[in-house]
Amino acid sequence: MLFQNGKLKVRKLKETDKYLLAKWLSDPFVLEFYEGRDNPFDVDKVNKVFYTSEEDEVKCIVEFEGNEIGYIQFYQLDDKIKKEYGYLDENIYGTDQFIGEIEYWNKGIGTFLVTSMVKYLVEHKQADRVVMDPQTRNTRALKCYEKCGFKRIKILPKHEFHEGEYQDCWLIEYTPHHAQTGVGSSPARSIKGRFLPRPGGTTKHLGRREEGDEKPYLCPVVVVFSSRNNQHP
Repeated sequence: MLFQNGKLKVRKLKETDKYLLAKWLSDPFVLEFYEGRDNPFDVDKVNKVFYTSEEDEVKCIVEFEGNEIGYIQFYQLDDKIKKEYGYLDENIYGTDQFIGEIEYWNKGIGTFLVTSMVKYLVEHKQADRVVMDPQTRNTRALKCYEKCGFKRIKILPKHEFHEGEYQDCWLIEYTPHHAQTGVGSSPARSIKGRFLPRPGGTTKHLGRREEGDEKPYLCPVVVVFSSRNNQHP
């Protein structure tokens, strides 16, 4: 188990979890903000994307009251990516998540999950910032993240190819300073330009998603908590 906060547990992904992921990622309500309803997952695709990746994200299953209800992952941005994104010498993590069991939507669990993960990253990984890039149209999820202390930094134009068209995304970030004072570093100083793909290969989850990419971008994808009528957890 990675951590527990009351009834919420987060544990690392196991081999048998591939059937859960295939179930969740073939649900059109979940897929509306993750990968797209035109791109469902089966077990083979789950194996390819979640179990053979050489990326260094930590993949986890979310449990609530003993029931497996969703997925979350986190990863540290390396120096090259931070430089591309305009960040300085800081310890920065990205996180992506979704709740796959739709009966657990709209109960505040998603907000509880995000705040718990942010607390874990700040306290145990000494994160200076936690960043995500949800689609601008996912207004309910954005409100959820703002309740968790995230701030909108800048628009990322045509950042994610989703259901046949490029969607604009928000770059959002959490810092302990934001949470304590409501004031953070100037976006003009902390972020320069737009997110770009890593040279010669796939991107981290925080990065522009092109047509045909096969990476699990959850935050709206990179972030999906709930997708029906843009509802949030």
